[in-house]
Amino acid sequence: MTTTQPAPTTDGPKFYEQTWDLSYKHALGETTSKFLGALTEGKILGRRCPSCERVLVPAKSFCDRDHTSTTDWVEVANIGAIEMFTIVYEPFRNLPAPPYALAYVTLDGADTALVGYVRGIDLSDKERAIEALAIGTRVAVKFADEPTGTAADYWFELPDRQD
Repeated sequence: MTTTQPAPTTDGPKFYEQTWDLSYKHALGETTSKFLGALTEGKILGRRCPSCERVLVPAKSFCDRDHTSTTDWVEVANIGAIEMFTIVYEPFRNLPAPPYALAYVTLDGADTALVGYVRGIDLSDKERAIEALAIGTRVAVKFADEPTGTAADYWFELPDRQD
C-alpha cells in the first residue's frame, strides 16, 4: 500500500489519498474449474438449483437466492440479451485502453447474467454506442482461438458480426 500525505487546505474538506495495489491467488474449486474448462471447449455451463430451479451462469456451487447447493450441470446457449451495460472512457490500471464496453448478458437457458466485454461496436460515437447496446439487444458469445481457461476466453458481439 502506498500512502501520500493529506493535502494542505485552508477552507473546505480535507482529503487523504491512498493507493492499494493487491494481487490475489484464488483457489478455483470444482465448480469454477469446470466452468472455466468448458470455455476452452467453446461452451458456457451453468448449474441448476434444485430448490428454485434457476440455472446460474456463471456456474455457482450454491444458489444465491436460497443458499441451496446446486446440482446438475446445464449447457446454455451462446446467445442472449443484454441486461445491463457500461461504456468506459477513462483509463483504469491493468484494464484495456478505453473506450471499451462491458455488458451483463442473460444467455438463453440461463436465469442469471454473465459479464463480459463487448467487441465490434464503434464506441467513439457515444449516442450510437448506447443505441447499439440497448437493454434487450441480442448478442452472441465469441470464443478465443487459443483459449487459456480464463474469463478472457470469451466476449460478446452483435450476432450479425462476422469474424
